[in-house]
Amino acid sequence: MSELFINQLQVRFNGSLQAALSIPTLVVATGSHVAVTGVSGSGKTTLVNAISGLERCDIGQVFWDEQDIGRLSESKRDRWRAARIGLVMQDFHLYPGISALDNVLLPSRFYRWRISPTLKARAIELLELVGIHQGKQRVETLSRGEKQRVAIARALLAQPSIVIADEPTASLDEENGLQVIQLLTHFAREAKSTLICITHDSRLTNEMYRHITLENGRPVKDIAIGRPL
Repeated sequence: MSELFINQLQVRFNGSLQAALSIPTLVVATGSHVAVTGVSGSGKTTLVNAISGLERCDIGQVFWDEQDIGRLSESKRDRWRAARIGLVMQDFHLYPGISALDNVLLPSRFYRWRISPTLKARAIELLELVGIHQGKQRVETLSRGEKQRVAIARALLAQPSIVIADEPTASLDEENGLQVIQLLTHFAREAKSTLICITHDSRLTNEMYRHITLENGRPVKDIAIGRPL
C-alpha cells in the first residue's frame, strides 16, 4: 500500500505571509501515476520535500498509508524514506570519488551489514537498463545525463512502493529521455508503486494517470487521465 493523503498543508519560508505551498486536501491512491507541473516557483520542489519527508511541515499533515510522517523524528523519517521511497532529485546527490555502481549501492550500505550478491546483481542490471554499461567508472567522469540515469537506478534498487522523481528527463536527449520514461512507468506498473513525477516533459505527462498543475503553491488543475491499458 502507498496511499498519500495531504490535509491542510501550508509551507512558508522566512516568515513570508505568502505560502510557498498551500494544499487544503489531496488524495493520491495507491498505484497512481501522477504528473505535477507548473512554472518555476510554483511549489513543485517544496511539494517533493514535504511528501518525501525531507522537510517537516509546521502546518498541516502528510500521511502515507495513515502514517503521519510529520510526527516521526528525523531519524525515523530517514529510515521510513529509505524503506519506502525511491527518490530522484534534480541535483542527483551522487558522491564523487566512487563508481556508478557504488553510488547505486551506497544507500543500502547504511542499512545493511553487507551487500548481498543478489542486490549487487540487481544494481548492475538496473544500470544496464538505464544505459550505463561501465558501472565501475567513477561517477564524476560521467556526463550530466549519465548521472541522471545513475540516480534513477539508485532510486529503483530497493523496489520501493513509492517513487518520487523531480524532472527525471530534464538532462537527457530525446532517445534517452524516452527510455527513462519507459523504465519508470514500467517499474511502477510491475511493482504497483505510486509514481509522482515533477516534470515539464509532455511525453512523461502523457504516460501518467493524473495531471496536477500548481500555481503559486496551490493546485489549480487536477485532471484524471485514466489508467492506460
